[in-house]
Amino acid sequence: MPYPEAVLFDNDGLLLDTEAVWSRAEQKLFELRGREFTIEHKRSLVGSSARIAGQKLARFLDEPGHEVELMDELNELVLAELEGGVDAMVGARELVELLRLAGVPVALVSNSPRRFIERSHEVAGTGSPFDAVISGHEVPEAKPAPDAYLEGCRQLGVEPGKRVIALEDSPSGVTAAVSAGLFTIGIPSVPGIDLRHADLVASSLEDEAVLHALGIETR
Repeated sequence: MPYPEAVLFDNDGLLLDTEAVWSRAEQKLFELRGREFTIEHKRSLVGSSARIAGQKLARFLDEPGHEVELMDELNELVLAELEGGVDAMVGARELVELLRLAGVPVALVSNSPRRFIERSHEVAGTGSPFDAVISGHEVPEAKPAPDAYLEGCRQLGVEPGKRVIALEDSPSGVTAAVSAGLFTIGIPSVPGIDLRHADLVASSLEDEAVLHALGIETR
């Protein structure tokens, strides 16, 4: 397989194990209100934009009209949790390095705020090896809209299409990448997440099918 024209990665739960950080913060947000945070809540929230997550939290916590305040509180909690450390997902560092050595443009496309994206990579010590970084807070519509992926392609100087690959761990992210016309690989980070509308679904970044799709020789 030839190398793709570009590869665009989601961040939370795909490159970095920051979904665990978000989960601890979400649990704390619920505990502060005497509520239990369940796996069903997590499945609903994973990959959501700030606007949609705020609406869901307001509904879960019976605080209608406080969507913005809840997200502001959650963002502060998650930044505090991040300082406890975060690891790269299995195979993430090696995969990005191989693509860069091959001269493939790489971008990070996330719904998270830019300050969280940047700090998470500082804490993980990745060096943020990307040709472009796009936050869903900086485009007209966050995922599941295609805007962030289309902006990523624009910044990398490539036309959206099946020769451009996106890797995602959430339904909203997969929807965004598919809507942008990209070849989409889904790698679930939370058990029970359904990514069947991706072009390829795999268990990890080290899956041979993923490496083959990216043009990386495994033998």
